[in-house]
Amino acid sequence: MRSLASAEPYRRTFEASVTSVDGTAVTLGETYFYAEGGGQPADRGRLGDTPVVDVQSRGGEVVHTLAAEPGFETGDTVEAAIDPAFRTYCMRAHTASHVLYGAGRQVLADLGYGGFDISAPGGDDPSADGKVRVDFTTPTDIDDSTLVELERLTNRAVWDSRPVTWETVDQDEALSRPDIAFNTKTEEGLSGDTVRVVTVDGWDVAACGGTHVENTREIGPVTLLDRSNPGEGMTRIEFAVGYRAIEARAADRQHAMTAANTLQTGVPELPDAVSRLDTENRELRAELDTAKQQLVDSRLDELRDTVVQKGENAWLVGSVPGLDANELSGRAQQAVGDGVDVVALVDENGQYLAVATGGEVAAGAVVDDVTDEFGGGGGGSQTVAQGGGLGADADRIVEFLRE
Repeated sequence: MRSLASAEPYRRTFEASVTSVDGTAVTLGETYFYAEGGGQPADRGRLGDTPVVDVQSRGGEVVHTLAAEPGFETGDTVEAAIDPAFRTYCMRAHTASHVLYGAGRQVLADLGYGGFDISAPGGDDPSADGKVRVDFTTPTDIDDSTLVELERLTNRAVWDSRPVTWETVDQDEALSRPDIAFNTKTEEGLSGDTVRVVTVDGWDVAACGGTHVENTREIGPVTLLDRSNPGEGMTRIEFAVGYRAIEARAADRQHAMTAANTLQTGVPELPDAVSRLDTENRELRAELDTAKQQLVDSRLDELRDTVVQKGENAWLVGSVPGLDANELSGRAQQAVGDGVDVVALVDENGQYLAVATGGEVAAGAVVDDVTDEFGGGGGGSQTVAQGGGLGADADRIVEFLRE
């Protein structure tokens, strides 16, 4: 038999006859436990005194898996209790996903339903660490402003206290109706020749076999947490209801107020203040970069006065502050020429080495000589090479290169 949970989601206790006991696996004549499916986790609760740890549909039967072998037998009548907090959380979360999808109908183009899932959190308060996801298929880019609008519309629908109803309709009729959100991939809501349809009055219609609240006001606050791209052209939105939704929203508010206080402005003025700060930082970084390049130019001019002759080649060797490995390499290549055949530059901390030549001296061989002496590694071509991880200060490396 199928579970009666979706038909009577507010039922928390019932009595039923035990039709089979196989170790910890139990079936009943009828059950109001929700069997895992359609993205909704199985109910928790007890059969008699034994905790129910899982509920699954198998071969047309609803199988309750217990934490231990029960004290009752086949043919007994057992008192069953469904965990009220977890059932209520799942009802709220599942209905919230429909309301979010209804919000998506208003702001997302060519919207399709790609999947749904309620995480199964632990602890006494299932909403404390639980989250829910809905996968959309849409060409619309769900940017920050779109995410905010989806959250606003979802919570407005909650505030509007819209009735939520469910009914069973003919499958062919349901599949022919464009207003019904239907995931044909998972065939959610299908049962033989019929489809169970859940309607949020004036907001959303969807094929669904889960448990739901009877009015959107029962959902409580909804906070959108994150978005991602799981593949297959879908956008995934994760959200929270209940305790976690409240805590996430409070944390965001606190972060905004802290940032506003730091910038000596109000939260409403925070975007403009951040924009001004970003502009100022860009200008300062540009000025800093210009000053750094001028400092490097000045240092290279100094080093040109200390060029050493090694054989038939003029070597410009020295340490240069403020440059990373790639910047050192770029400046070394620029410095080759005008009477300089080999340029070997070391950063001021002695971590990086860059060598550039006109081709008469192998740049890679110079790096090899340095790393053989001081450790580290590197390599390159005839004209350009880099080294790193050198185990000496810059002055020792420069002295070695000038010898």
